[in-house]
Amino acid sequence: MKISGNTSVGEVVRFNLKTALLLNEYNIDYCYGGSKTIFEACSEAGIDADTLIGKLEKLSEYNDPDTEYINSLVPDELSDYIEKRHHSYVKNHIPFLRQSLDKICDVHGSRHPELLEIRELFRGSAADLTTHMQKEEIILFPYIRKMVRVSKDGSQVGRPDFGSVSNPVSMMLAEHENEGRRFDRISELSQNFSIPEDACTTYRATLDQLKEFRDDLHRHIHLENNILFPEAIRLEKELTGKLL
Repeated sequence: MKISGNTSVGEVVRFNLKTALLLNEYNIDYCYGGSKTIFEACSEAGIDADTLIGKLEKLSEYNDPDTEYINSLVPDELSDYIEKRHHSYVKNHIPFLRQSLDKICDVHGSRHPELLEIRELFRGSAADLTTHMQKEEIILFPYIRKMVRVSKDGSQVGRPDFGSVSNPVSMMLAEHENEGRRFDRISELSQNFSIPEDACTTYRATLDQLKEFRDDLHRHIHLENNILFPEAIRLEKELTGKLL
Protein backbone atom coordinates (compact mmCIF):
# COMPACT_ATOMS: atom_id res chain seq x y z
CA MET A 1 0.00 0.00 0.00
CA LYS A 2 1.29 3.44 -0.95
CA ILE A 3 0.66 5.73 2.00
CA SER A 4 0.48 9.50 1.59
CA GLY A 5 -0.40 12.34 3.89
CA ASN A 6 -3.93 12.23 2.48
CA THR A 7 -4.45 8.56 3.32
CA SER A 8 -6.94 8.13 6.15
CA VAL A 9 -5.68 6.63 9.39
CA GLY A 10 -8.45 4.04 9.35
CA GLU A 11 -7.50 2.89 5.86
CA VAL A 12 -3.88 2.39 6.92
CA VAL A 13 -4.95 0.06 9.74
CA ARG A 14 -7.50 -1.66 7.54
CA PHE A 15 -4.67 -2.55 5.14
CA ASN A 16 -2.45 -3.88 7.94
CA LEU A 17 -3.59 -4.22 11.56
CA LYS A 18 0.02 -4.23 12.78
CA THR A 19 0.22 -0.51 12.03
CA ALA A 20 -2.17 0.06 14.94
CA LEU A 21 0.64 -0.63 17.41
CA LEU A 22 2.78 2.11 15.87
CA LEU A 23 -0.11 4.57 15.81
CA ASN A 24 -0.77 3.81 19.49
CA GLU A 25 2.86 4.69 20.26
CA TYR A 26 2.32 8.10 18.68
CA ASN A 27 -1.05 8.52 20.44
CA ILE A 28 -2.86 8.68 17.11
CA ASP A 29 -6.47 7.55 17.23
CA TYR A 30 -7.20 5.13 14.39
CA CYS A 31 -10.64 3.94 15.47
CA TYR A 32 -12.72 6.90 16.68
CA GLY A 33 -10.87 9.29 14.36
CA GLY A 34 -10.20 6.85 11.54
CA SER A 35 -11.48 9.22 8.87
CA LYS A 36 -8.72 11.76 9.56
CA THR A 37 -5.82 11.92 7.13
CA ILE A 38 -2.26 11.20 8.19
CA PHE A 39 -1.51 14.92 7.79
CA GLU A 40 -4.42 15.87 10.07
CA ALA A 41 -3.60 13.26 12.70
CA CYS A 42 0.11 14.18 12.77
CA SER A 43 -0.68 17.89 13.01
CA GLU A 44 -2.92 17.27 16.03
CA ALA A 45 -0.33 14.98 17.65
CA GLY A 46 2.56 17.37 16.94
CA ILE A 47 4.69 14.83 15.06
CA ASP A 48 6.41 14.79 11.67
CA ALA A 49 4.15 13.22 9.04
CA ASP A 50 6.97 12.10 6.73
CA THR A 51 8.68 10.20 9.55
CA LEU A 52 5.47 8.40 10.47
CA ILE A 53 4.61 7.62 6.84
CA GLY A 54 8.04 6.03 6.36
CA LYS A 55 7.57 3.79 9.39
CA LEU A 56 4.01 2.85 8.37
CA GLU A 57 5.11 1.94 4.84
CA LYS A 58 7.90 -0.23 6.21
CA LEU A 59 5.43 -2.10 8.44
CA SER A 60 3.00 -2.47 5.54
CA GLU A 61 5.61 -4.27 3.44
CA TYR A 62 4.94 -7.40 5.49
CA ASN A 63 1.71 -9.34 5.04
CA ASP A 64 -0.37 -9.84 8.15
CA PRO A 65 -2.48 -13.05 8.13
CA ASP A 66 -4.89 -11.58 10.68
CA THR A 67 -5.55 -8.59 8.43
CA GLU A 68 -6.01 -10.82 5.39
CA TYR A 69 -8.54 -12.91 7.30
CA ILE A 70 -10.53 -9.88 8.49
CA ASN A 71 -10.60 -8.37 5.00
CA SER A 72 -11.85 -11.65 3.54
CA LEU A 73 -15.02 -11.54 5.65
CA VAL A 74 -18.31 -10.34 4.22
CA PRO A 75 -20.45 -8.14 6.54
CA ASP A 76 -22.44 -10.95 8.16
CA GLU A 77 -19.25 -12.92 8.84
CA LEU A 78 -17.56 -9.83 10.25
CA SER A 79 -20.57 -9.25 12.52
CA ASP A 80 -20.18 -12.81 13.80
CA TYR A 81 -16.44 -12.31 14.31
CA ILE A 82 -16.92 -9.08 16.27
CA GLU A 83 -19.60 -10.65 18.43
CA LYS A 84 -17.62 -13.80 19.20
CA ARG A 85 -14.20 -12.19 19.56
CA HIS A 86 -14.72 -8.69 20.91
CA HIS A 87 -18.15 -8.69 22.53
CA SER A 88 -17.21 -11.86 24.40
CA TYR A 89 -13.95 -10.27 25.50
CA VAL A 90 -15.75 -7.25 26.96
CA LYS A 91 -18.33 -9.38 28.74
CA ASN A 92 -15.72 -11.74 30.19
CA HIS A 93 -13.35 -9.05 31.45
CA ILE A 94 -15.76 -6.53 32.98
CA PRO A 95 -16.30 -8.56 36.22
CA PHE A 96 -12.56 -8.94 36.89
CA LEU A 97 -11.84 -5.26 36.34
CA ARG A 98 -14.78 -4.14 38.48
CA GLN A 99 -13.62 -6.31 41.40
CA SER A 100 -9.94 -5.44 40.99
CA LEU A 101 -10.60 -1.70 40.80
CA ASP A 102 -12.66 -1.96 44.01
CA LYS A 103 -9.75 -3.73 45.74
CA ILE A 104 -7.03 -1.30 44.71
CA CYS A 105 -9.25 1.69 45.50
CA ASP A 106 -9.72 0.33 49.03
CA VAL A 107 -6.00 -0.27 49.53
CA HIS A 108 -4.36 2.50 47.48
CA GLY A 109 -7.12 5.08 47.03
CA SER A 110 -5.86 7.38 49.79
CA ARG A 111 -2.39 7.63 48.19
CA HIS A 112 -3.64 7.48 44.61
CA PRO A 113 -6.97 9.33 44.52
CA GLU A 114 -6.96 9.18 40.71
CA LEU A 115 -7.97 5.53 41.10
CA LEU A 116 -11.36 6.60 42.40
CA GLU A 117 -12.13 8.53 39.23
CA ILE A 118 -10.76 5.70 37.08
CA ARG A 119 -13.12 3.30 38.85
CA GLU A 120 -16.13 5.55 38.23
CA LEU A 121 -15.19 5.99 34.59
CA PHE A 122 -14.84 2.25 34.10
CA ARG A 123 -18.15 1.56 35.84
CA GLY A 124 -19.85 3.95 33.42
CA SER A 125 -18.08 2.34 30.48
CA ALA A 126 -19.01 -1.17 31.58
CA ALA A 127 -22.69 -0.25 31.90
CA ASP A 128 -22.85 1.63 28.60
CA LEU A 129 -20.86 -0.97 26.64
CA THR A 130 -23.17 -3.72 27.88
CA THR A 131 -26.23 -1.85 26.60
CA HIS A 132 -24.40 -0.84 23.42
CA MET A 133 -23.49 -4.42 22.53
CA GLN A 134 -27.04 -5.58 23.23
CA LYS A 135 -28.34 -3.07 20.69
CA GLU A 136 -25.86 -4.33 18.12
CA GLU A 137 -26.65 -7.98 18.79
CA ILE A 138 -30.44 -7.57 18.85
CA ILE A 139 -31.01 -4.84 16.25
CA LEU A 140 -28.09 -3.91 13.99
CA PHE A 141 -26.20 -7.15 13.39
CA PRO A 142 -29.33 -9.21 12.59
CA TYR A 143 -30.31 -6.62 9.97
CA ILE A 144 -26.83 -6.73 8.43
CA ARG A 145 -27.08 -10.53 8.24
CA LYS A 146 -30.50 -10.21 6.63
CA MET A 147 -29.18 -7.79 3.98
CA VAL A 148 -26.36 -10.19 3.12
CA ARG A 149 -28.86 -13.03 2.77
CA VAL A 150 -31.03 -10.91 0.45
CA SER A 151 -27.99 -9.99 -1.66
CA LYS A 152 -27.18 -13.68 -2.09
CA ASP A 153 -30.62 -15.19 -2.82
CA GLY A 154 -32.30 -12.24 -4.54
CA SER A 155 -35.26 -12.22 -2.15
CA GLN A 156 -36.86 -9.12 -0.70
CA VAL A 157 -37.02 -7.95 2.88
CA GLY A 158 -39.13 -5.42 4.71
CA ARG A 159 -37.48 -2.24 5.87
CA PRO A 160 -36.69 -2.21 9.57
CA ASP A 161 -38.46 0.01 12.10
CA PHE A 162 -35.36 2.20 12.30
CA GLY A 163 -35.66 3.14 8.61
CA SER A 164 -32.17 3.17 7.16
CA VAL A 165 -29.16 1.31 8.54
CA SER A 166 -27.41 4.67 8.76
CA ASN A 167 -29.67 5.57 11.71
CA PRO A 168 -28.45 2.91 14.19
CA VAL A 169 -24.94 3.27 12.74
CA SER A 170 -24.98 6.98 13.63
CA MET A 171 -26.02 6.09 17.17
CA MET A 172 -23.28 3.47 17.49
CA LEU A 173 -20.66 5.93 16.21
CA ALA A 174 -21.71 8.52 18.79
CA GLU A 175 -21.53 5.93 21.58
CA HIS A 176 -18.10 4.82 20.36
CA GLU A 177 -16.93 8.42 20.54
CA ASN A 178 -18.14 8.64 24.13
CA GLU A 179 -16.14 5.53 25.08
CA GLY A 180 -13.12 7.05 23.40
CA ARG A 181 -13.35 10.13 25.61
CA ARG A 182 -13.73 7.94 28.70
CA PHE A 183 -10.64 5.89 27.98
CA ASP A 184 -8.65 8.97 27.00
CA ARG A 185 -9.39 10.27 30.48
CA ILE A 186 -8.48 6.93 32.09
CA SER A 187 -5.19 6.96 30.19
CA GLU A 188 -4.52 10.53 31.30
CA LEU A 189 -5.29 9.80 34.96
CA SER A 190 -3.09 6.68 34.97
CA GLN A 191 -0.27 8.39 33.04
CA ASN A 192 -0.82 5.96 30.19
CA PHE A 193 -1.27 2.99 32.53
CA SER A 194 2.07 3.52 34.28
CA ILE A 195 2.72 1.34 37.33
CA PRO A 196 3.58 3.34 40.51
CA GLU A 197 6.54 2.24 42.62
CA ASP A 198 4.29 1.36 45.57
CA ALA A 199 1.93 -0.76 43.47
CA CYS A 200 1.05 -4.23 44.72
CA THR A 201 0.56 -7.25 42.47
CA THR A 202 -3.17 -6.60 42.16
CA TYR A 203 -2.53 -2.96 41.26
CA ARG A 204 -0.13 -4.00 38.50
CA ALA A 205 -2.43 -6.69 37.15
CA THR A 206 -5.39 -4.31 37.13
CA LEU A 207 -3.62 -1.57 35.17
CA ASP A 208 -2.19 -4.13 32.74
CA GLN A 209 -5.66 -5.60 32.22
CA LEU A 210 -7.20 -2.15 31.87
CA LYS A 211 -4.71 -1.26 29.14
CA GLU A 212 -5.39 -4.54 27.35
CA PHE A 213 -9.12 -3.80 27.62
CA ARG A 214 -8.55 -0.36 26.07
CA ASP A 215 -6.43 -1.81 23.26
CA ASP A 216 -9.01 -4.50 22.48
CA LEU A 217 -11.75 -1.86 22.47
CA HIS A 218 -9.74 0.22 19.97
CA ARG A 219 -9.48 -2.73 17.58
CA HIS A 220 -13.13 -3.65 18.17
CA ILE A 221 -14.29 -0.14 17.30
CA HIS A 222 -11.93 0.09 14.33
CA LEU A 223 -13.53 -3.00 12.81
CA GLU A 224 -16.98 -1.47 13.20
CA ASN A 225 -16.31 2.20 12.39
CA ASN A 226 -13.90 1.69 9.50
CA ILE A 227 -15.03 -1.61 7.98
CA LEU A 228 -18.39 -3.05 9.06
CA PHE A 229 -20.50 0.11 9.20
CA PRO A 230 -19.37 1.56 5.84
CA GLU A 231 -19.94 -1.87 4.26
CA ALA A 232 -23.44 -2.08 5.76
CA ILE A 233 -24.35 1.35 4.37
CA ARG A 234 -22.91 0.42 0.97
CA LEU A 235 -24.82 -2.88 0.94
CA GLU A 236 -28.13 -1.20 1.77
CA LYS A 237 -27.66 1.21 -1.15
CA GLU A 238 -26.84 -1.73 -3.41
CA LEU A 239 -30.09 -3.43 -2.38
CA THR A 240 -32.31 -0.47 -3.28
CA GLY A 241 -35.46 -1.98 -4.79
CA LYS A 242 -35.23 -5.19 -2.79
CA LEU A 243 -36.11 -3.51 0.50
CA LEU A 244 -39.91 -3.28 0.82
